[in-house]
Amino acid sequence: MAFNSVPCTSQSDAHLRLLGHDSTLMVGQSVSLTLGGDSLLIVDERSMRKSDRTCCGLVPKPTNKVTHSISLYNVLDTNVSPAGLTITYAEPAGKHDIAVTALQYPIAEEEKANVEIWSSKLLNLAYGDAQRYKRLKVLINPFGGKGTAAKLYRTYAEPVFAAAHCELDVQETTHGGHATELAEQIDISAYDAIVCCSGDGLPYEVFNGLAKKPNAREALAKLAVTMLPCGSGNAMAWNLCGTGSVSVAALAIVKGVRMPMDLMSVTQGQTRTLSFLSQSFGIIADSDLGTDNIRWMGAHRFTYGFLMRLMHRAIYPCDLAIKVVMDDKTSIKNHYNTYVNSTPPQRTEDAEQSGGLPKLEYGTVLDELPADWTVVRGDTIGNFFAGNMAIVSKDTNFFPASVPNDGLMDIVTVDGTTSRTRILKMMTEVPEGTFFDMPEVDIRKALAFRLTPREKEGYISVDGEKIPFEAFQVEIHKGLGTVLSKSGHLYEAPGPRP
Repeated sequence: MAFNSVPCTSQSDAHLRLLGHDSTLMVGQSVSLTLGGDSLLIVDERSMRKSDRTCCGLVPKPTNKVTHSISLYNVLDTNVSPAGLTITYAEPAGKHDIAVTALQYPIAEEEKANVEIWSSKLLNLAYGDAQRYKRLKVLINPFGGKGTAAKLYRTYAEPVFAAAHCELDVQETTHGGHATELAEQIDISAYDAIVCCSGDGLPYEVFNGLAKKPNAREALAKLAVTMLPCGSGNAMAWNLCGTGSVSVAALAIVKGVRMPMDLMSVTQGQTRTLSFLSQSFGIIADSDLGTDNIRWMGAHRFTYGFLMRLMHRAIYPCDLAIKVVMDDKTSIKNHYNTYVNSTPPQRTEDAEQSGGLPKLEYGTVLDELPADWTVVRGDTIGNFFAGNMAIVSKDTNFFPASVPNDGLMDIVTVDGTTSRTRILKMMTEVPEGTFFDMPEVDIRKALAFRLTPREKEGYISVDGEKIPFEAFQVEIHKGLGTVLSKSGHLYEAPGPRP
């Protein structure tokens, strides 16, 4: 992506002065730049521009006042130099992307100090609580999705990061688990965030690499993890950035606010890994992991796999027990609304962030099942899905009541004997936002669960990654991880309907 041409004022507009209100900067007598609550308003009242003059340059053509605005969120940087005032920002480019462009105005030397004050105020408004000039460790998975992550990064993300003057350290991964190795060895004081150019597999590896550090809690609190959507599954980008566009996600990272986020420990025997997104067993896990041979279909492979399995009315018997906190949909909605209206969580530095991962409160599958857990009948389970984020893929707000930092996971179960017609309806109800209220859908807020498959072969998915098909237990850790998000408070997804 190349920088767009830079429009400049004529030399007659070189003199700038501040009006009485310090939010407005005047360019000569004809162009004003005004800082509003959420935008930079530009009013151009020049009656004669070079493009409007007659061939002899003597008779001006009358023009109307031109007014346009730039969202403060889109402002990337300002610079005051001998060349003048330059405002760099992102503007829409096509239907889904943004591109970097700039405005430039000459200034007189005596006005430089006032222009710098105004420029500083613009940047303060444009960034708000977001950190400027972030130091980013960029990891590119050249094998993920359709294998275009490196090209997508160079074309759409790098120009945005460069324009925002982020410090960049870019590295491609070379093999599965490479991101885990890099995160385990990373100097957490050298970067502000790790940017994963991939699907959801790379963030999964990064979180688990940070978890291997002796100071895991400090590393997970200090280093934010975020993602540019370059894979077939881009849930993290949809939840935190609200987009599947690489350029728009890059802007969201530049303007991203640090946010504590719950993480989950997944244990099988003595093995412990971290999950940031979801765990699935049943038709969804089968439809995802069982269609790896048709990955070329992209996101459509999941739909194809789902429909093929639905035709056989698949049932996945298991033993299931859950540490339930609430299982009434009205209570869950009230919980969500209370969280929405609460003060956004802040990452604090305290002694609890020292040392390795937090102790497991509920043990593992090797321990006796706690007496206060609810045993759920699993003879005819069709789908088990536990989530920590609202959106699991594009247009799939599967867990609308999920919030980033409440210390609870959302668990959805659907009986496998439900009619094909109703299950197909569920597929259409998810993007419509009415899936949550369907009577066949059981939803629980929980602290932990244990699931033991009764069959010998099948699929269990953790953050889209395959794990051994055997008993596993999961518990959640409030605010253990750190991410960059647009709001600093919520996922970019509508909550459950009233």
